[in-house]
Amino acid sequence: MLTGAAFLVFLLVGVPIGIAICLTGVVFIQASGNPVLYQSFPMQMFGSVDNYGLIAIPLFILIGEIMNGGGITRQIISMTMAFVGSLRGGLAYVNMLANMFVSSILGSATAQVAIMAQIMVPEMEAKGYDKTFAAGLTAYAGMLGPIIPPSIMFVMYSVLAQVPVGTMLVAGLIPGIVLTAMFCVVIAVMGYVYNYPRGESFTLRERVATVVACAPTLLIPIVIVGSILTGLANPTESAAVGALASVLVGRFWTRELSLSQLPRMLVRAGVYSGIVLFLVAAAGVLSWVLVFAKVPQEVALWIQSIATGPISFMLLVNVILLVIGTVIDGAPGLIMTVPILLPIATEVYHIDPVQFGVVAVVNLVLGFLSPPVGLCFFVAAAVTGAKPGKMFLVTLPFFFAACLLLVLLSIFPGLSTALVR
Repeated sequence: MLTGAAFLVFLLVGVPIGIAICLTGVVFIQASGNPVLYQSFPMQMFGSVDNYGLIAIPLFILIGEIMNGGGITRQIISMTMAFVGSLRGGLAYVNMLANMFVSSILGSATAQVAIMAQIMVPEMEAKGYDKTFAAGLTAYAGMLGPIIPPSIMFVMYSVLAQVPVGTMLVAGLIPGIVLTAMFCVVIAVMGYVYNYPRGESFTLRERVATVVACAPTLLIPIVIVGSILTGLANPTESAAVGALASVLVGRFWTRELSLSQLPRMLVRAGVYSGIVLFLVAAAGVLSWVLVFAKVPQEVALWIQSIATGPISFMLLVNVILLVIGTVIDGAPGLIMTVPILLPIATEVYHIDPVQFGVVAVVNLVLGFLSPPVGLCFFVAAAVTGAKPGKMFLVTLPFFFAACLLLVLLSIFPGLSTALVR
């Protein structure tokens, strides 16, 4: 009880989540009256990050930096514009599909929203779209970043759950594509109801020319995802090759990447990677504390009194994680919930850890777009000047579509495991 109260106090006074977790571990040791546990404290932290698969995280972050500085995002947008820009609500489709391609390179929701909002929202506003809708749509499209491989959150879950990184990355492919399709259906309905404008039409020759001009940028997601799917490289190796490919494309094809930019990109990637990896180290301490305090066993007894089977358990988990995701960011949310809920899912209800991981990640990512925090809305607001609260209301159909996906993922395990089993 004291340990949990201390953790809540640390969060309420604004202590960063990683440090709050470590301080909570100190409080637990003091309360247990067993100072010998201090000797295990640093070992738990080091053991959590002593994992080869975690090298993929800074590499994926670096790819995002290079892609942004090398003009690769604009090339992808031009290509999607050639194919769907002439439909009613064409720029909305372009926004969504471009995000799908970008997410196969970037892997971070907030970074993706920050990049795409700068490009797409002014363009949509100039063509007659409401700025609030354009910003909110971009925020929802950013959901695809942590779902479609590569995904930093799936890498973190892999470490927490001891599941192969490549398996989790591939598992996100079908849910990401299904979510994109569902969002496109929402755009089609809203485009019909609100009479969204059509974009300019492209001739077949213009489309071919655009594809040829932009084709080299597709090498990056092909290298990353293709090498994982075919087994030619593990996620870390594919991330390294993807980083090299992004440098070559940005330097010699788009010619917007200067070598003088690389040191600053490396520093930014290093700082962000350090934050993420410190959270992973803190996760080791939290898991250790929870096991000693027998929290998973107590939670399991409570859940078993409510959930009668795997489907009802997964639906209950959806509610729990969605509530947690509304106030806590995705990575800390994984750190706090996976050590408690995963053993119950696998040992009591015999749920595949891959299915559980996909549901957990999608749930916590949806928390980025749920009040009261809604981090992606605040990122889009900072870039565009739109109001976060209005964004949520205007784009509410996308929220319901994401909730429907979570129900489907909970009921049909094959949506998560079809490519990995």
